[in-house]
Amino acid sequence: MSETIALETVTNLPRSKRLKAVTSGTHDTLDKAIMAGEPFRDRERYALFLKVQHQFHRDINALYDNAKLDAVLPDLQGRRRFSLIGDDLSDLAVSAPEITDAPVFASSDDIDLPTALGWLYVAEGSNMGAAFLLKAAQKIGLSEAFGARHLAGAPEGRGLHWRTFTQALDDINLSEDEEDKLVAGAESAFKRVHALVKQMFG
Repeated sequence: MSETIALETVTNLPRSKRLKAVTSGTHDTLDKAIMAGEPFRDRERYALFLKVQHQFHRDINALYDNAKLDAVLPDLQGRRRFSLIGDDLSDLAVSAPEITDAPVFASSDDIDLPTALGWLYVAEGSNMGAAFLLKAAQKIGLSEAFGARHLAGAPEGRGLHWRTFTQALDDINLSEDEEDKLVAGAESAFKRVHALVKQMFG
């Protein structure tokens, strides 16, 4: 009975909150893996974290130029962080990771909209949670102007930046099948980052 009530409660939530609820297990597993790697112990460990970020944001970089996404999401271009991560690596005199495989989303792709939205949900959520990470980075001498540029909040504030994204996500019309693809996209994004964390930190 309690499981049925819980399911009904989740179903009645706005889409963004449902997505958070159904992906919470995968998200929590990723958070624990990241913190277990002690990415803010020193700059050497942080550089590994930057390489994880670089690879993930390379995977989604083409999405910010996609017309279909731009039509439904506010300030899509302004949400891109790939170049900022490159600047952070340069600040620390660290080379970008050598990558031989293609990004998950290529500029030539005819993207599946709900799948792409799931990946962007993960990227945007990480930016919302970056306030905590920025404080940790400051303890090793980094800031929004040096080494931790990609962790900086939006000019209008993290909360409003996140709410405008989730409101747009909630307002998009999706079929039941597309809802499933949205969830699968978010799960795939979390798992991709987890795989990169394991690769970098061991």
